[in-house]
Amino acid sequence: MLSLSTLFLLKSPVLTYNRRSSVLTRHINAVLLVALVVYAIRDVYPLATYSKHPLDLDTHTQGRPLFLETLLWAKIVVLFLTSVVIPLVSPRVWIPVNLSEITADANKLETKLTYLTPNPEQLASPFSLLLFNFLNNVVWKAYRVEHLPAKELPHLADIDHVGWVKQKWFSTLERYSSASDHAQTMTWTLAWMFRWIWIELAVVMLGLVVGNLGSPVAINRLLSYLETESSGTDIQPWVWIVLLFLSPLTTTLTTEWYLRVVLRLSVQFDALVTQLVYEHSLRIRVKADPGSSAASEKDDKVDKNKKGGKSGIKSQTGRINNLVTTDLSNIAELRNWVMTFFGRPVEFLLSVVFLYGILGWSTFVGIGLMIALAPIPAKIVNAGRRLFFERMRRTDLRVQVRTTVMAVLRMVKLFGWEAKMSKRIADARKQELTVLRKRQIYVMLSNLTNYFIPLVFLDLCALQTVIMKQDLTPSRVFSSLVVFERLQTMVRFFFINLNKYHTGLISIERIQEFLAQSELIDNFDRSSVDKRPIMAEDEDHLIGFNNAAFSWNKDDADGFINDSETAPAVTVATDVETAAADSEPTSPKLPHTRKFFLRIEKVVFRHDCVNLIQGPTGSGKTAMLLALLGELHFIPTSQDSWFNLPRGKYAKGVAYAAQESWVLNETIKNNILFHSPYNEERYRQVLYQCALERDLSLFDAGDDTEIGEKGLSISGGQRARLTLARAVYSDAKVLLLDDVLAALDVHTAKWIVEKCFLGSLMKDRTVILVTHNTALTFPIASLVVTMKDGRVTSQEVTRAADVQSEVETIEATASKISDTNSLDVEPATLEDKSADAKKDQGSGGKLVMDEEVQVGHISWAAIKLYATGLGGRFPILFFVTWIATLTVSHLVVVSQTWYLGFWASQYEIKDPGDVPVALYLAGYAGIVLSTVIISACTTMNYIYGTTRASYYVHQRLVASILGTTMRWLDKTPMSRIITRSTQDINSVDVAIVASLREFADVCIRLLSRLGAVLLFSPIFLLPGFFILAIGVVTGSVYFKAQMSVKREMSIAKAPVLGHFGATISGLISIRAYGAQKLSLVQMQTRTDRHSRIARIFNNLQRWMAVRINILSAVFTTSLAWYMVYVLHQSASVTGFSLNMAVSFSSAIFSFILQFNALEARSNSLERIENYLDIEQEPKAADSGTPPAYWPASGDLRVEGLSAKYSLDGPEVLHELSFHCKSGERIGVVGRTGSGKSSLALSLLRGIYTSGDVYYDGLSISKLNLEALRTNITIIPQMPELISGSLRENLDPFEEHDDLTLNDALKSSGLHDLQVDVPDKDRITLDTMVSSGGNNLSLGQRQIIAFARAIVRRSKLLIMDEDYKTDGIIQSSMRNQFTADVTSIIIAHRLQTIIDADRIMVLDAGSIVEFDTPSELLKNPNGHLRTLVDESHDRDTLLEIAGKRKY
Repeated sequence: MLSLSTLFLLKSPVLTYNRRSSVLTRHINAVLLVALVVYAIRDVYPLATYSKHPLDLDTHTQGRPLFLETLLWAKIVVLFLTSVVIPLVSPRVWIPVNLSEITADANKLETKLTYLTPNPEQLASPFSLLLFNFLNNVVWKAYRVEHLPAKELPHLADIDHVGWVKQKWFSTLERYSSASDHAQTMTWTLAWMFRWIWIELAVVMLGLVVGNLGSPVAINRLLSYLETESSGTDIQPWVWIVLLFLSPLTTTLTTEWYLRVVLRLSVQFDALVTQLVYEHSLRIRVKADPGSSAASEKDDKVDKNKKGGKSGIKSQTGRINNLVTTDLSNIAELRNWVMTFFGRPVEFLLSVVFLYGILGWSTFVGIGLMIALAPIPAKIVNAGRRLFFERMRRTDLRVQVRTTVMAVLRMVKLFGWEAKMSKRIADARKQELTVLRKRQIYVMLSNLTNYFIPLVFLDLCALQTVIMKQDLTPSRVFSSLVVFERLQTMVRFFFINLNKYHTGLISIERIQEFLAQSELIDNFDRSSVDKRPIMAEDEDHLIGFNNAAFSWNKDDADGFINDSETAPAVTVATDVETAAADSEPTSPKLPHTRKFFLRIEKVVFRHDCVNLIQGPTGSGKTAMLLALLGELHFIPTSQDSWFNLPRGKYAKGVAYAAQESWVLNETIKNNILFHSPYNEERYRQVLYQCALERDLSLFDAGDDTEIGEKGLSISGGQRARLTLARAVYSDAKVLLLDDVLAALDVHTAKWIVEKCFLGSLMKDRTVILVTHNTALTFPIASLVVTMKDGRVTSQEVTRAADVQSEVETIEATASKISDTNSLDVEPATLEDKSADAKKDQGSGGKLVMDEEVQVGHISWAAIKLYATGLGGRFPILFFVTWIATLTVSHLVVVSQTWYLGFWASQYEIKDPGDVPVALYLAGYAGIVLSTVIISACTTMNYIYGTTRASYYVHQRLVASILGTTMRWLDKTPMSRIITRSTQDINSVDVAIVASLREFADVCIRLLSRLGAVLLFSPIFLLPGFFILAIGVVTGSVYFKAQMSVKREMSIAKAPVLGHFGATISGLISIRAYGAQKLSLVQMQTRTDRHSRIARIFNNLQRWMAVRINILSAVFTTSLAWYMVYVLHQSASVTGFSLNMAVSFSSAIFSFILQFNALEARSNSLERIENYLDIEQEPKAADSGTPPAYWPASGDLRVEGLSAKYSLDGPEVLHELSFHCKSGERIGVVGRTGSGKSSLALSLLRGIYTSGDVYYDGLSISKLNLEALRTNITIIPQMPELISGSLRENLDPFEEHDDLTLNDALKSSGLHDLQVDVPDKDRITLDTMVSSGGNNLSLGQRQIIAFARAIVRRSKLLIMDEDYKTDGIIQSSMRNQFTADVTSIIIAHRLQTIIDADRIMVLDAGSIVEFDTPSELLKNPNGHLRTLVDESHDRDTLLEIAGKRKY
C-alpha cells in the first residue's frame, strides 16, 4: 500500500509544486528503499546460493498456491519501481536563485532566459545526471551540423553565473585584496570555503573505492570456483560474473558524479578568481614601473621581484595574463585532492586487507618494502619541484620578452629589428625548454620508480608466500595482480599529483602575492586610511590642494623631506604670457635612480570656468591632475593638509581626457557615448564642436566605424579629439583635460578652443586644462597655474572673465582663419588611416573581424607542423624507433601477466615441491627489468622529440608574427596574438605532449590486449571488434560536439584577456569616469560566456566516458560468462583472459578519450598553424643584400610611386615623382588624407607599392626589408620604447659604447632639459624605462627616440613631427646631423618646415607643389601660400622664409 500511495503522491500537485515536497519525497523513498533491502536479504539473496531458499516462501508446505509466490515477486517489483526507478527518472525541482539583483546591469537577455528556461542540467533526473543524458540534445545537434556555434549551446545555469558565485564566496577572498598581512594563507581559506563540496566528494569516493575492490573480489571468487569445481563455496558463479559488471558500473557512475561536481567547481573557481583579479586590478596604482630589461634575460636577474616588495619589475598586463591563464590552469589540478588524500588512502588500506586475506603475512613484507623505498620517489619529486619553479620563471621571462616585443611590434618592423628580436625570443625559449626537458626527465624517473616499486612488492609477496608454503594458485595470482595494478596506478599518480598539487599551491601563492603586494591607490589601501584628507564642511566643494605632497608610490614617501617654502603670491596677469617650454606628463618614479615628489602649498581652482596648468617638460603638470584624481600617494605635510576633487552633489562626476588618448576597441559612436544615454542633439553638437564631422565623412560607415585596438585605424589627432568628445559628451561637471591640443595643428586647435571650450556644452562646467598652447588658451582662462620641478611657481588670475570678452580675444588672435579651411591640416600617424579604414571596413564599419572558427577534424597542416618538429632532421628514424620501442614495451608487459599465469598453472599440473620457484622468480624479475629499461629508452627518445617540436612550433609562430604586414596587425587584436603565445604554446609544451604519448600508448595497449584475448578465445574476435566499433561510433558522435565546443571555448578566452589589457591601459580614465562598475559588468559578461562553454565542454567528455565504460563492463562480463559456462577453461587461462579483457575494455575508453583529448588539445596547435598562414612581407634573399658601403649618401629619387594598403584596395598615392638630394631637409604638408604618412610607409615598403624608389642609387624594391629599414630611421609622432634601461633603448643589441650613447643624449637636447634637475634625479643610461616608456613623459620619449636616431646614423631620416619638443629636436636636427643626411619631416606646424630646403605639398595622394619655400610663397594662389595666409603667425612665417638662403 505504501508503494501504491507513493505512485499516487508523486503525481500530486502538492508534491510537484511545493518546495517542501522534496523533504517528504526523500523520506518516503528512504522508507521504501529500506523495505526493498529487507526483501532482498530475505528472498533475493538466497537465490544466489546453492543451499538457501527465500524465507517468505514456505518450501515445506506442499500444494502452496502459485498466487502467493507471484504476489511476493510483485511486491518486490513494485518496491523496486517506487524506491529506485521512479526516484531515479523523476526530474528534479528547480529553485531559481535571485540572480537579477546580483547582475542587474549584466546581460539582461541571458538573465531572463535563466528564469524562463532553466539549464537542462538543473531539471535533469538523477538517472540523467548519472548518464549525462541532459546533453543528448547538444550532442545530436552538433552531430548533424558542421559546426555548432556557441549561441546554440544551453545557456549558463543561474548558479554558475559569476554574479551568484561572487555572492557566495567573493567576500571570503576579497579580504586578500590589500597590502595587509593575513595569518591564514589563501590555500587554507579555499579549503574551508568549499568544505561542503569536499564532504560530498568524500562520500562519493567511498562508492568509488567499493567499486574498485569489487572486481578483484569477483575474480578471486570466480577463479576459486574454477579451481575447486564448486567445492568449498556456497555462492553460485553467476553472482561473481554479475559482480564483474556491477563493480565497474559503480566505479564509472561514482567517478563521473565526482568529476561532474569538481569540474563545475573548477569553472566556478576560474570565474571567481578571474573576477577577483580583475576587481583588484581596478584598484592598483598605475605607477610606471619599468619592465624587466633585456639584459636580464642573460642571467638570474630576471627574478628581481621574487622575494616580495611591491609589484614592479614585471609588466602588470603580462603578469595578470599569466595569473588568469597558466596559474588558473595549475590551480585546477588541485581539484582532485580529495581523491588523492582521502579516497586513495582508504582504497589502499582496504586493498591491503584484501591482500592479507589471500596472501597472508607476506602482504606486510611488501608494504614494508614500499615504505622503505618511498624516499626515492619523494626525492625525485622534490627535485622536480625545484625545476618547476625554474620552468615557471623561465616561462614568465619568455612571455615577458614576447609581450614586450608585441607591444612595440610596429617599431620593431619599421627599424628592421625582426631577426634580432626573434633571436632574443629564441634565446629565452631555449632556456625555458632546457628546464622543461630536465623536468620531464625527472617525471620519467618518478614514473619508472613508481612502476618498479609495486612490482618488487609483488615479487617479495610471491617469494614470502612460497616461503610460507602457500601455493601461488591462479585465484591468488590474478586477483592480487588486479590489486597490484591498482596500487601501481595509485602510487604513480600519487607522486604525479604531488607535483601537480605543488604547482597549484605555488600558483595560489602567486595570486595571493599579487593581491597582497600590488600597491593600491589610497582610497583602497587600508594603511593610507589615516592619511586621507579631512576637510571642513564649508570646503568640500573646493577643487584643489592645501599643503599637500604626493609621490608616485608609497615606497618613495619614506624619502620625502618636508621643507617649508613659501607659496608664490597670486598675481593678476595683464596680458598673455607664453610658457617657457612645452607641457608634458611628469616623469614618474624610476626605480633605484629617480624619485619624484609633487609639492603644492595652496592651489584652488575656479569653478565654472577654464583653469590652465602650464610648465616645462617634466614639471609635474600631469602629476597634478593625477593627484586630484587620487592616483598618486598623498603625503600630508601639516595638520591642515588636504586635496579635493568633488564627485557628488557639487560635481555630478568627473571626466578625464588623458594625454595618451585611451580609446576602446569599439565604434566611434560607442567611444563617445561610453555607456552614457544617447541624446541625438547633444551627440551632434559634440561632433561639431570637437571637429569630428569631417572625419566621419571619410568613413563609409560614419560613426559606426570600428577604430581597432588602441585606435590604430585613426590618426593621433583624431584619437585626441575622440577622447575629448567623450569627456564633453559626459554629464560630468568637472573636466580634466591633459594636453588634448598637443596632437592638433594650430587650425584644429583654434576650432576646439573657440567652438568647444567656449561652446554651449561647456557652459557652467569646470575645466582644468594642461596645455602648452598658451597663445590660444590663455585668453579663455580664469586661472593659470605654472609648474616647475614638481612645484607651483605662480598662479595668475586673468582679467578675461566673461565669455564675450574671451570670444573677442580668440577671434582677434586668429581673425584671418577661415572656418571652411581651418580643419584641413590634420596630423596623422604612420598610416593613411582614413583610406585604410575605408578599405578594410567597408559599409559595415567593422575593422576587427570575428575570430575564424575551424570545423571538422584537426587539419593535416597542423598535424604536419607538429610531426615535422617531432622528427627533426631524421623523421623516419625517430618515428620508427619510437613506435618500435613502445610496441616492444607493451609486449613485455603482456608477457608479465602471462608469465605469472603460467607460473601459477604449474601448481595445477605439478606437485608444489617440484615447481622451481627461484627460476620462475628470476625470470619474472628479468621481465620487469627489461620493461623498465625499454620504457626509459622510449621515454627519453620521446622527450627530446617533443622538446624539439615545441621549439620548432614556437619559432614558426614568432617568425610568422614578426614577418606579417602592418595591415594584418591593424586588423588583429593583440590579445589574440598573446593568447597563442601563452595559452596555446603552453598547450603545445605540456598538454599535447601528454596526450600524444597517452594516445600512442593506448593504441599499442589496445591491440596487444585484444591479441591476447583472441589467443585463448578466438570466438571473441567479432565481439571484440563489435565493442570497439561501437566505441568508435560513440566517440565520433561525441567528437563533433566536443570539437565545436572546444574551439568556441578557445575563442571565448581571448575577450577576457583582451578586457584585462584594455582595462589596465585605460585604468586611470576608467577610475576618473567612475566606470569601474561598467567595466566589471563587461568582464562578468565575458567570463559568463567562457563559463557557459567550459561547463558544456567538461560535461561532454563525461557523456562519452560513462557510455564507453558501461560498454567495457558488458564486454568483460560476457567474456567471463562465456569462459565459465561455455569453454570451461582452466583457472589460469580464465584469469589471464579476464585480466587482458579488463585491460582491453578499459583501453577502448582510453583510446577514444585520448584520441578526442588529443584532437581537442590540438586545437591550440591548429590555432597556431592558422597564424602561420597570414599576410607576409617579402622574405630576405641573397640577391637583396646591398654592398657593404651602402648607403654612402642620403640621395633619394622617386619615379612614378603609387601605393595602396591591400592588393585589391584603392590607391592612396598616385604616380609620385621627386628627387631629394643628399643632405636636404624636405618638409611634407597636406590636408587630412593627403597621403603624408602613406609616403613614409611606402619609403619603408610598409605598404604595397609600384614604381621605382632609388635610395643611394639602389632600387628599394630589390633590397631585403631588413637591409632597407635598418638604414632608414623613422621618428614617429608617438615613439615607442622597450622595457629595460635607457641604454638598451638606445642600443638594444649592444653595438655601441657608452661614450657614443651619451653623446647622442647630449646632442638630442636631453641634457639641456635637465640643467636644474639634481644629479640623482637625472635621466641617464642606467635609468630604467617601463614597457612602452610609460614612466617617461611624451616629450622625453620623443627626445630619446631622436637620440636613438642619432645613434643609428642613418643617411635617411623620416620624422613625424609633433608640437611638444619640436624646438629642441628641430634645433638638434639642424646642428647634429652630417651634411649627407636627408631629412623628410611630416609637418603639423608650418613653422617647423618653413625654413626647409624644399617643401612638398600633397593633396589626395598627389604632389601639387614641390619647391623651395620662397618660390612656393611667390604664388599668391598656391597651396602653401594659402596655408601661410590662414595662419595666425603669417608674418613670422614669411619673415623666416625670406631670411632662408638656398
